[in-house]
This record gives sequence, C-alpha cells and structure tokens, in this order.
Amino acid sequence: MRIGIDIGGTHTDGVLIDGTRLVAAAKTPTNHDHLLESISQILHLILAGQDPTGISTLNLSTTLTTNAIITGTTDPVGMLVVGGPGIAPENYRIGNHFNLIPGSLDHLGTETARLDTDRLEQVITGCCDQGVKHFAVVAKFSPRNPIHENQMAEQLGNRADFVSTGHLISGQLNFGRRIHTAYYNSAVARSFRNFSTALTASLRGFALKAEVNILKADGGTMPLARALEAPVQSIFSGPAASVMGILATTPVSADVLMLDIGGTTTDIALFAAGQPLLEREGIAIDGHPTLVRAIHVESIGIGGDSLIYINDSNVQTGPQRLGPCLAKGGTAPTLMDALNVLGLANFGEVGQSRDGLETLAALHGRKGRQLAKEAVETAVNTISTKIEELIALVNSKPVYTIAEILEDREINPKKIIVIGGPAAVFKELLASRLGMEVKVPPLHGVANAIGAALTRSTSHLILTADTTKGKLSVPMLGIFRPIPRSFNLETAVEEAKTLLIADLEQAGISIPASEIQITQADTFNMVEGSYTSGKNIRVVAQVQPAVVARLDENAALVAIAARL
Repeated sequence: MRIGIDIGGTHTDGVLIDGTRLVAAAKTPTNHDHLLESISQILHLILAGQDPTGISTLNLSTTLTTNAIITGTTDPVGMLVVGGPGIAPENYRIGNHFNLIPGSLDHLGTETARLDTDRLEQVITGCCDQGVKHFAVVAKFSPRNPIHENQMAEQLGNRADFVSTGHLISGQLNFGRRIHTAYYNSAVARSFRNFSTALTASLRGFALKAEVNILKADGGTMPLARALEAPVQSIFSGPAASVMGILATTPVSADVLMLDIGGTTTDIALFAAGQPLLEREGIAIDGHPTLVRAIHVESIGIGGDSLIYINDSNVQTGPQRLGPCLAKGGTAPTLMDALNVLGLANFGEVGQSRDGLETLAALHGRKGRQLAKEAVETAVNTISTKIEELIALVNSKPVYTIAEILEDREINPKKIIVIGGPAAVFKELLASRLGMEVKVPPLHGVANAIGAALTRSTSHLILTADTTKGKLSVPMLGIFRPIPRSFNLETAVEEAKTLLIADLEQAGISIPASEIQITQADTFNMVEGSYTSGKNIRVVAQVQPAVVARLDENAALVAIAARL
C-alpha cells in the first residue's frame, strides 16, 4: 500500500492506495506554523483500522521550501563564487553575502589561475563573524573541473553547517543558474532538515516503516535522505502533484488543459498529446532562473478563499487571502461566499456568505447578488486570460514534454480537466467562457494526494567525455576519471545507464535498464590545427516522471469522493 500526502496552501489532503484501489481519503486545514500537525491529523484519519506494516511507501508533497522563500524565513547564505572568461559573476549577485574569490578555469576546465586561498579565508572568517552557517560554492566551468569548488568546500570544513556545491547540483554549464540554484538550496536547508527530523519522529509514532519520499518539481520523487542534500528540488512540488494526479486518475491522450483550483491559488498546466510540459532549463525562483527541472505550471492568486473587495468602483477578486470564507467562520467575503450567494455552491453557513456580501455591497451602493456576480465574473475572466496567455507563450517557442520530446507543432487544447475542492462549481462557468469541454474527475478533491502517492522516483545525469584529454565527467555524481582514446558514443550511452542505475540503487531504488531514457547522445570531432585530435561526447540519461499505476474508477471511488 502507498500513502500520498499533499500539503496545500489551504488544505492538506491524504490518500491510502492499495495497488489500484483507493482505500481511504481525507482532508484537513493546513496549519502552516505546524505542518506536522496537519500531517499527523491526516495519518490518523486514513490509517484508522489499517495495518501500518502493510504500507511500503509514503510520498509527500510539501509547501515547506516554497513558503520559506515567499515569507523570507530562509537562512543567510555565504556565496563563494569563482569567475572566469565570459559574463561577469556580478550579473548573478544574490543574497547579502555574495563574495568573489580570485581564480579561473577556461571553458575546457583547465585551471588558468589558482584559487586565492588567502582571500577565501578572509571571506569565510567574515561570514562566520556575521553568523552565517550555510554556504554555497560555485565556480564557472566547474562541471568540466570541480577543483575550485572542492577546494572551497574543503577550506570551509566544519565551520559550515551546510554547503551546496555547484557541480553536484547540475552537470549543466549555465553559470548564473547554477549560482542561484546553489544559493536557494543552502537557504532552505535548515528548515527542511528540521522538518525531516520531526517528520521521521512522527512516523515512528504511527509504527510506519515505509520508504519516505518527497515530491520534486519535475513530477518525480526522491528519497527523504536525498532531499536533505537537495531540498531546493522540492520547491513547487504541489503543482507537480496535481499534474501527476491527472495522469493517475484521468486518461489523457490529446492536447488538454489542467486547472487545479484550490483555496489560495489556481495552477494551470498544459498537456501535449497526453504528456505534461517540462521546464527543460529550469524554473525561476523569486525572479532568479535556476537549474531546478520542473513541470511547466502557471499559478495565479485565484482560489475559493480569494478576497473580494472594491477598488475605484471595480470589483476585484484575489490575489489576497485573509483566511477562510465567511461561510466557514472567516472575517471577510471571498470567492466561495460569492458562489454561495449565486446558488452555485452550498458550502458551510450560506447565510453568513449572504450577510457579508450584502454588507460590503451596501457600502458601495450595490446589491449583494450583483456584487457576487461581478466577483465571480472577475475570477473566471482572470483564469481565462491566463489560460490564453499560456497557450500563446507555449506556442511561441520549442515545446518539451516530461519525456523531453520536442513537439514541433502548435498545441491546441479543446478540453479542460479541473481538479481541486471548488472544481465542480467552475465547470459550467469555464465551459461558457472558453467554449471548451470541461471535465471534473470524481476524485477531483484529492487528486494532488493521489498524484503524490502514485508518482515514481526519478533521476537524471549528464555524462561528458573528451577523448583528446582522456577525461570522463559526470559532475552530479562527482565522477571525474580517465578514459582511453577509443572511448566512443555507444560506450558512453551504456556507461550513463550503468551509472544512473547504480546511483538509484544506492538510494534504495531499483530501476531496470529498460526504464532509462537517453534524451541526448551527441559526438563532435575535436580539431587541432588541420587534424582531428579526438571526440567530445555528451549523453543525457533520465528516468522520466511517471505514475506507477492508474486508479480504477468505480462506485467505491465515487462514494469516497462524495464524502470529501
């Protein structure tokens, strides 16, 4: 059996699945100050009457790292950056402790200037004097040669509580993205470590001995131990869970749109021929491009708890949220209250919704029902405009799916799948506004948790080989070793598969070679003077995101859904 828990901005959802059968599902308000309370409450609900020893896997989608960045509760990070030829590192300055350390590698990874260890020592001492305990070390061209990053990490020693090392984060050469990724990885490390420690203790209280995984932004999972090394990969795992929930509950083969309407936000994703789109280079975090691979999802501040207010006679809905709707004891009218007033929903104390809308409307010379209508129209128009913008954006550039297949064609969705608590309420509203077929799956209220439960572990690596220099590099695994001049592309592909399987096995994950996908395999001649001196080889291998099973849709599922 598998457990999936999705910690959302408003609610925490949980499911217990046995094979393809949904055994239990539950929903509880999210306590952002004590996430473990929300998790414990969900576990109590879905494990009632169950034997915990029969549970093999617990997959968790968490807002922890996202919230830490949004609320500014991350740790200060000592950024130790070594430049080199090309764009100046100052263009990627981030945080309050950004320091340039003299030294240089060229584009082939050859050291052209030694690391200035005296200057490095001054910087480290200064950071420590200011209470900095988390560091990130990044050098330009480090995926070709990690010597400077390794030297900086070694000199930090036990003065650092956590160190992010650039070449271990990604084998890609994008210097700026690597700086930003390493920074955020260290910034959220303490919060994630504290959460992990408490989570492990909490699970022991339930007699659970299941494998614990964290959902990543790319729609896969990673073991909790790996997540402690790379917590930044868990950012935006909520939207990824919703996309995987569609794959687990609703067969998709055409171009379709997905909307996940929650209490705080609406997440929008596109599927090309049934495959979610991938941010191949990496997502931006707080405006900073990173190397965090992620499913392409757009989020807007429209949800059931979105605040309704009037600004210069214009009715606004969201993005602010002050708490639950009036019908659930809130202090200000929200979108859900407007839906109650219009008879589109029957949620909580409908009378409270009606009284609150009437009071706000009277202050501006309006009627409550008219205000509710305008608020709902504003919300639907905001969602619809974002959908149209997303389709235009995606069709303006090359498209990659989670299988990293280039789709050289226009994406033209004719159908929308809507999940989330308020999904059913929006079915007709969206169909009318967009002129598309709108489907609401029976388990729309816990689709995210289902997606989390049934998502498999993923990983990828980048292997490069230079037969002229006789060097093979797999930066993300810290592998840099010699190779013979006879090393070729076929050998490189097999080596990449072998190394990826071995790395997953080290994490306790068994993957057959047939599940390894080679998404890039290129070889180029290296020329010196008028002669070919060797070959430059590049191979990218991955286990692509996928669900391990698809739920059976039957009466039992519908009955559970109806109770949520």
